[in-house]
Amino acid sequence: MFRTKWILTTAVLVSVLLACGDSNNDEIGDKKIFRYNESEGITTLDPAFSRNIENIWACNHLYNGLVQMDDELNVHPAIAKSWEISDDGKTYTFHLRNDVTFHDNKVFSGGKGRTVTANDFEYSFNRILSEKVASPGAWIFNNVEFVEEREFKAFEAIDDSTFKIYLTKPFPPFLGILTMQYCSVIPLEAINHYKQDYRTNPIGTGPFQFKMWDEGNKMVFLKNDNYFEKDKEGVRLPYLDGVAISFIKDEEVEFLKFLKGKLHFISGREGDNKEEVFTTKGTLKEKFEKDITLLTHPYLNTEYLGILVDEELDIVANSPLKKKQIRQAINYGFNRSQMIAYLRKNIGTPATSGFVPKGLPSFNADKVVGYDYNPEKAAELLYAAGFPNGEGLPEIKLYTTAQYLDLCEFIQHQLGEIGMKVKVDILPGPTHRELVGRSKLNFFRKSWIADYPDAENYLALFYSKNFTPHGPNYTHFKNFQFDKLYDMAQSETNDSIRYHYYQEMDKIVIEESPIIPLYYDEVVRLMQKNVENLGINPVNLLTLKRVKLK
Repeated sequence: MFRTKWILTTAVLVSVLLACGDSNNDEIGDKKIFRYNESEGITTLDPAFSRNIENIWACNHLYNGLVQMDDELNVHPAIAKSWEISDDGKTYTFHLRNDVTFHDNKVFSGGKGRTVTANDFEYSFNRILSEKVASPGAWIFNNVEFVEEREFKAFEAIDDSTFKIYLTKPFPPFLGILTMQYCSVIPLEAINHYKQDYRTNPIGTGPFQFKMWDEGNKMVFLKNDNYFEKDKEGVRLPYLDGVAISFIKDEEVEFLKFLKGKLHFISGREGDNKEEVFTTKGTLKEKFEKDITLLTHPYLNTEYLGILVDEELDIVANSPLKKKQIRQAINYGFNRSQMIAYLRKNIGTPATSGFVPKGLPSFNADKVVGYDYNPEKAAELLYAAGFPNGEGLPEIKLYTTAQYLDLCEFIQHQLGEIGMKVKVDILPGPTHRELVGRSKLNFFRKSWIADYPDAENYLALFYSKNFTPHGPNYTHFKNFQFDKLYDMAQSETNDSIRYHYYQEMDKIVIEESPIIPLYYDEVVRLMQKNVENLGINPVNLLTLKRVKLK
């Protein structure tokens, strides 16, 4: 009787949500529904394909993993209540809660979600590595160990509540990797039943459960009444009764709906209509302060220009950029602070330190000193390279996409003032990515957003064993001392010592200049005044389980 009543209530709530897509009410009856928009759309609700931010956010509402990360980048228990790491750093043992259940679904006996066990994690993690699945996240388990004496099991369910992971070598950032949505637990029954349709029929353990998806129009999640997490007062999470996601493609329309109160939250502050909301310094104009809350936080994203430095490649051997003095002159030759102020409305921080961005615990601008605007020093370097005032220096092509044309033209203009001739070529995004990945562009704009919150993720771009196309070393940078420090950092479990290694590596990158850091990005969130506990974090993860609507 109770279950029948719940189903009827749910059906009514979903119907009302669909009918009131533009409703300005936060309540439907006494139900609290959080609304936001995904202009880029959502392609799947299968966590094995949670590659972009839109899919990651959706999966974060629906699933849990062994561990989770807070807004300060600390790792906390989730389905694993505790864990141990072996002395050699290669074996992780997780002890699971026994009160976590999958969402109710017809794939289970009686339609009631069953308890999660260690076998579910063994299945879920092996699925990520399956060639048939072809998950873009398979790389997260590059370091797991398959050996014969364990029947080639890198992931092992010892019993229902004990789960082990075996690595080939110590890797301190591994716990952070396990917080990624790729590592969500899913039930075998769901894949066996839905097969290729699992992307639209997700079954997780998260604070919200899937209800409907009208592709291109709306997606609805409802509160999971059986969710295992509680607040400090013992109240079961989440506080919200549901989440409604729309898919308005026009960002100006999206922003207008937010201003009218029809969306609770919006990310970023680009767009023509936002000119009326923000000052030139990127703060809210006074007339909006009573209606809107602005949250900002350093974002683990470094925007940069990359330079191929592998002289075995013809485009490098015939380029003036193979000379370190030229690369350093570019770094000194433009004003990052002006660029951020004029073109980014002070969104972000000028990258005058290393490649590792502000927001990571190992970031230290006092220890890693980068480049600031110094045209006199740039001129000296050009002279030392054999091109006084740029005389005889061939034209340099800088490749970018339309989105970053203004930044590249700003740099082009300022480098022109010291005698460096730069031509900016625009490429379509997919073409640009492919050519960079195939080492076909000598000088290119790029960005690196952290996959996991550890500086190793950034410094891996300069490790010689990671040359593209088999790794993220787009510049083909190779340095013996850097590689030695990188290898030492991999096995160092003491954070202070590892951070020192990271800073020394970053100094080498800055000195050799295979990249020109532009700025460290910033997470920007706008929300209605009736939203509480939304939070903000350096990886821009949207977590709604503690959000309240007043």
